[in-house]
Amino acid sequence: MAENTRIVHATPEQVWEVLSDGWLYPVWVVGASRMREVDDDWPAVGSKLHHSVGLWPLLIDDNTEVTATVPGHSITLRARAWPVGEAEVDIRLVPMGAETEVRITEDAVSGPGVLAPPPVRGVTLKWRNTETLRRLAYLAERRR
Repeated sequence: MAENTRIVHATPEQVWEVLSDGWLYPVWVVGASRMREVDDDWPAVGSKLHHSVGLWPLLIDDNTEVTATVPGHSITLRARAWPVGEAEVDIRLVPMGAETEVRITEDAVSGPGVLAPPPVRGVTLKWRNTETLRRLAYLAERRR
């Protein structure tokens, strides 16, 4: 499992605005290339983002589903990109005055990705989520 944290110079509400706008997902999630559809009740439990991952023209159409959420505080996702596999992603927002510590943990839960040794998975996910959190911060910090 990989865990990343970043202090975002925005309130938890501003960060949550980005997370709860499903159409922004490919802007801040590394690897997501386009959004095809967002369920009307996103980010409610059971709702899905229908996205594509990869680089054009080699795109995989799949989805990400909310498995748990506490609006304004946390969201847990089941991200799919078959035939690569599935991952569980947990994002937590910790208030720090006018700023927010954002914690993201991720690990492969099914498919070929689980065959990689945990230290290898951890390194690649940590690298990817460093950039993911950077992008999320850029969006949230500019929402005024």
